[in-house]
Amino acid sequence: MRNALRLFRLEFGRLLRGRPALLVMLLTVLSPALGLTFYRPLYSTSQAGYATTTLGVHLANPALAGGLAGAVLFALLTVAELDRARRSGIDVLTDAIVSPLTAAPIRLFSLLSAAALTQAVTMLAWLPYTAYAAGAVFDGGAYVLSYLLFMFLALPIAILFAASAYQFTRRFDLSAVLFAAFAGLSLTVWSQNWQLCWLNPCVWAISDDFSNFRLFRSVAYVRLTWLLALAGLYTLSYLCIRRYGKGLLGSLARSARRVYRPALALALLCCAAAAYIHQPFIDHSKELIDGSYFDVDALEGVTCSSRYADVHPDPKTGRLYGKASYQIQNNTGHSQDVRFATKPGYRITSVRANGVDVPFSMDTEEEQNAVRFTVTLPDAPEIDLQIGYGGFPRDWNIVSTMQGEPEISADYMKLENYVLAPAPYDFFYRDGTLPAVMDLTLPGQMTPILFGDGKTALHRENGDGSKTWRMEDNSYTMIVYAGDYVREEIEAAGLTVHFYYGRKHQPVMEAAGAKEAVRQVIEYCTAHYGPLSAYADGSFNLIQSRVAGGGYAGGGASTLDEIDFTAENLANAGKGAAPAEVMIHELVHQWWGLGNMFDSYRSDGSTAWSSEGLTVYTTYRIVKELYGEEAARQNYVDQWRANVDGYYKDFYVRHPEYLDALPSKFQADIANSLSGMRHYNEMPLKILKAEQLVGGEAAMDRILYGLFNREIDSSYPYLTYQEFLDACGLTEEDLRVD
Repeated sequence: MRNALRLFRLEFGRLLRGRPALLVMLLTVLSPALGLTFYRPLYSTSQAGYATTTLGVHLANPALAGGLAGAVLFALLTVAELDRARRSGIDVLTDAIVSPLTAAPIRLFSLLSAAALTQAVTMLAWLPYTAYAAGAVFDGGAYVLSYLLFMFLALPIAILFAASAYQFTRRFDLSAVLFAAFAGLSLTVWSQNWQLCWLNPCVWAISDDFSNFRLFRSVAYVRLTWLLALAGLYTLSYLCIRRYGKGLLGSLARSARRVYRPALALALLCCAAAAYIHQPFIDHSKELIDGSYFDVDALEGVTCSSRYADVHPDPKTGRLYGKASYQIQNNTGHSQDVRFATKPGYRITSVRANGVDVPFSMDTEEEQNAVRFTVTLPDAPEIDLQIGYGGFPRDWNIVSTMQGEPEISADYMKLENYVLAPAPYDFFYRDGTLPAVMDLTLPGQMTPILFGDGKTALHRENGDGSKTWRMEDNSYTMIVYAGDYVREEIEAAGLTVHFYYGRKHQPVMEAAGAKEAVRQVIEYCTAHYGPLSAYADGSFNLIQSRVAGGGYAGGGASTLDEIDFTAENLANAGKGAAPAEVMIHELVHQWWGLGNMFDSYRSDGSTAWSSEGLTVYTTYRIVKELYGEEAARQNYVDQWRANVDGYYKDFYVRHPEYLDALPSKFQADIANSLSGMRHYNEMPLKILKAEQLVGGEAAMDRILYGLFNREIDSSYPYLTYQEFLDACGLTEEDLRVD
């Protein structure tokens, strides 16, 4: 051991004195800059410009870019270092001095140590910039985890693969080609498989205001799975190190005589396979083809009159445990099997009816991010059924590349539907409703918000600093948001609006005049288009949610995505001339986008019609009313016209055949940019022209009021361009922009 440490110090010192290693280390330290300019893998929620969270722009993108560039650089350095002795023709001498089986792990640990040193320097070098750029939303824990998980762990994976490839092939060129193929698979074929994309982990977005606990755990799990697999591969390649003039197979046979070596390789590979197969984050729901999941024949003679659940999320582990109680009426005159639905990842720990254990069984298949289990009810007219449950809730597999929900952490929780408690699946509720009460125990600093028009009240304060909240509702399931929220009370259009947003975001919201913007938009849109259907009992919850790519509305509540209110998005000139106007734009989407939906699959570059057109037009009208016609004309209409003129002069618009000749990635980037221009500029200009043709603003308001309050076809609930044209009595030709 002492000799190995001495050799390690010598090898590590030699490596750090070499120019190739120093160059690789320097380039790796600088590589996060690529994420600020060239490589931005996080999804943009806007076609009017690149829009993601502040930490996404200044932390996640640089860390991911650093991981990609650093992995490539260290892989090349690894192959070059391992090939150095053979390339110089001194490998026979070095092998005679130090056994190749001793030298190989020493070189490997030297390279891994150089990667660790490089990462430490990178984190120190980029800390001042990130802290300054992120401002109020900077989070030291998120900074460390992002650089460790997104960037650093890519380096040892690359080093292990490159070293394995070289020990198998003993050729620099072939090893480099194998690594290029390995990296290329991650960037292309495997890019939509969250467990296989080792170089570019599936990070759709990270949160500024709330936690990224689940996302970080998922990326860490993938990285560690790959480390296990490649450690096993390296151990196998270690057996193939050439000795005594023998080739690959001869060296393998000789090295394998010590059984613990191949046993270790096999154990590592088996552990990696087990980790891959039994991952805890994503469910195994089968594809829903015929809608049979929803075709349920309800049992006759069995009803449920109420339910209660005592729910305990564990913010340290991301798990949730609870005990649910159901008041069930069994009027069949015999024992009866009933089914419940729960969240994949949960275990049912106990089922008792009227104090007695009763049999139950879990289904083997999962559908629609739910798994069913069957309980045998006794022959009794009134049954108090108690179910113990809990576990780590799994995401639906269709969103495996957009992980982040359901989040259960000390900073933020989103607990919805089966995450909170099992729900009856094949039996109805007595009197058509299911009164529900849930006691939810949360960390003391968290504020729970029940989505909908139910009631929430503090039930008790516990000795450990946590608080238990009681929630009451009459809906099929509950949705609860919890976090460190600021609550603003806003009176607008006869409503009391409870506006909740993350405390970290308070400086940004205050600078943007969020409270006043909410009031102005609700008053204007309610007066001109009518109230949102989600209004309930004179009050309304407006909730900023963790980044999810959009919002939704329901009885008495609506959500707003945090991406819409980042400092970068509020400076998006495509949505408004000032932060307050961008805030107005995002709030108007409650009417055009949520209150009236648009078919996102058809809102592509082939048409200018989307929710953005009416939203930008409405923002212009509100700004005109607030700040005057001249300000609205300069900051909106003139900008629309200038951008539309530039669009029709664009080379790829005039020569689409050249766009078709570009690689698909560049085609997508250019097409998104061009379609964004049409949505945010051409369409509002068309609507303004329609306003002039139909007789002015008052006439257009009547038309839009009618469209907003039209009878919606449930089979296709989207507002179409043809419906807009028909309501205006115009054709597409009438609205051509000259």
